[in-house]
Amino acid sequence: MNNVESMLQCKKWAVVGATDNCEKFGYKIYKALKGAGYNVYPVNPGVDDILGDKCYPTLKDLPIKPEVVNVVVPPRVGEQIMKECAQIGITNVWLQPGANAESVVNTAKELGLSVVDQNCILVELRK
Repeated sequence: MNNVESMLQCKKWAVVGATDNCEKFGYKIYKALKGAGYNVYPVNPGVDDILGDKCYPTLKDLPIKPEVVNVVVPPRVGEQIMKECAQIGITNVWLQPGANAESVVNTAKELGLSVVDQNCILVELRK
């Protein structure tokens, strides 16, 4: 089983960069995961709630440890998120197109994380 398949089997997700702006991918991804039956938590320090769900400022603030973190943030933020994942023991990261800069992928791999960096979760959920 490849990383994409194994991560899609996981039911507890966090979306870093989730947003209440329905035009943005952070919103679409959060809504799609939720709609597909995943237990998903939004993470964004600038947003209070998304679709009526509490939005958390950081991964460390979540009430659970997600099995997968979907990342929809600029690369400079993404590298820090990879370090945060490693610190709190999250091993699966899914970097959306645009968040998958080489520097972020390299940081994740150096930290020993499992990485999906060529697939969009919205496409995979439709399969």
